[in-house]
Amino acid sequence: MYLQLEKSVSPNTIEAYTLDLDKLIQFLQLKDLKYSPNDVNLILLQDYIKWITELGMSERSQARIISGIKAFYKYCMQEQISQVDPTELLVAPKLKKKLPDTLTFEEIELLIGQIDLSTPEGTRNKAMLETLYSCGLRVTELINIRRSHLYLDIGFIRVIGKGDKERLIPIGTEAIKHLQIYLQEIRIKMNEKKGNEDIAFLNRRGGKLSRTMVFYIIKELAQEANLKKNISPHTFRHSFATHLVEGGADLRAVQEMLGHESITTTEIYTHLDRNFLRDTLNRYHPGFKNK
Repeated sequence: MYLQLEKSVSPNTIEAYTLDLDKLIQFLQLKDLKYSPNDVNLILLQDYIKWITELGMSERSQARIISGIKAFYKYCMQEQISQVDPTELLVAPKLKKKLPDTLTFEEIELLIGQIDLSTPEGTRNKAMLETLYSCGLRVTELINIRRSHLYLDIGFIRVIGKGDKERLIPIGTEAIKHLQIYLQEIRIKMNEKKGNEDIAFLNRRGGKLSRTMVFYIIKELAQEANLKKNISPHTFRHSFATHLVEGGADLRAVQEMLGHESITTTEIYTHLDRNFLRDTLNRYHPGFKNK
């Protein structure tokens, strides 16, 4: 309840933190230790991290687990459940920045071009993927888009992002065109399940699309397009950001559109194109400017 109400954390993050705490409890049970949160100390937590390392957990998983435990102890300290925070000196493994897979604009067009527009689902998928790329959405944001949040006459959509934060994002003319076709020719005729009346993208039974279904649609299209990259809905978001940065877009504007809380999250996209870095130096650094 604290994570949900006070920290505005997404349900997926809450589930991940809960599962990570369950692993710590399992560790204590295996050691036959009946500890309260106040009894846990740094040495015990270091033993726990060693244990999950030996289980074969990746550095990324370890870092996430440590993050979850740290969040739990922030709560314990705030509620005076624990007098000392044993996670204060608990160090997470340093992660290498993994550069995300991206698609070129031509590859995105090739993938979307595989959609069969003779079916209602095809018309929906075309509108959905054009919107995904045009706006750089997370998959959860895409499936939660509401018809009342589409301001297509002025070229904007309203999105509910992480932590229930809202943002207005410009939407391109191609996406607007296919959204209007879908809404006016397909969506208007559908029988919605109760509670889904305002949801834009529905499955054939009138319910909200699942994240898994969007993954499946994209994987199938990538296979048909013979694209060998590891492609998911997030690939569209990465591609959106990369194409903007490579085109010279201001990082703050990209940050706003992506809904990143920190600019450092957005800065990963500058690593995708070394030409972008050199161009930035040539334009703004006195030592690089052509004389």
